[in-house]
Amino acid sequence: MSTVISVTNQKGGVGKTTTAVSVAYYLAKAGHKTLLIDFDPQGNATSGLGIDKQKLDENGTMSEVMLETKLLQEVIMQTKQKNLDLAPATSQLANSEVELAKASRRFTRLKNAINNTQGYDYVIIDNPPSLSLLTVNGLIAARYVLLPVQAEFYALEGLGQLLETMKLVRKNMNPTLDLVGVLPTMVDSRTTLSSQVHEEIKKHFPGKVFKTVIPRNIRLAEAPSHGVPIGVYDRFSKGARAYKSVTKELLERVAA
Repeated sequence: MSTVISVTNQKGGVGKTTTAVSVAYYLAKAGHKTLLIDFDPQGNATSGLGIDKQKLDENGTMSEVMLETKLLQEVIMQTKQKNLDLAPATSQLANSEVELAKASRRFTRLKNAINNTQGYDYVIIDNPPSLSLLTVNGLIAARYVLLPVQAEFYALEGLGQLLETMKLVRKNMNPTLDLVGVLPTMVDSRTTLSSQVHEEIKKHFPGKVFKTVIPRNIRLAEAPSHGVPIGVYDRFSKGARAYKSVTKELLERVAA
């Protein structure tokens, strides 16, 4: 069985896709066969791995998987990184979500698609930055949730809603869903605000916050425009070292 981890936060711009891509990359680098599912209609994880979204039509994307016109394994593509495969997405996924609203089994389609796909140690889902039907699919399909939280004043606003949704999913659809960890991102160690927010996050999520935080790092911001994960773009950068360390901690938490 694959270990399925949903990377989610309904707030945009918190480093969610960077986290999904980087963690998937470092899991693959550690020798784990990994599938990254781009489940965000913006398709940032797809372009962040150097895939040209204009050329995806004949292969199919997560749109077709959710509408059940293609199987997940039919749309999966190999990336340039060893052990790392991608199920891509384009803006078409937003249209599919509208169609899905009226469909049967609309909440469990992603889970069924993953269950019918063998051969992966880890499946990482990059969810959309909203509490949508897609996100609920992402939560129902997952064993764990990884929650990136930006170290800024409004970071904790709206998280209550996400945790409430997780609670409902756990109660009704997925009793084993667990928060594997909260990851502070875009931390600027020079500011008092960053350390204050970090302390607040630790207070809200006792024992759940990763020991490693993700710093503000220009190399992390540059990597997606080059179509490669940070570990390829600049493996000695602060951002790369931080994500490598987070992935190691993630593996320890999942094993425990």
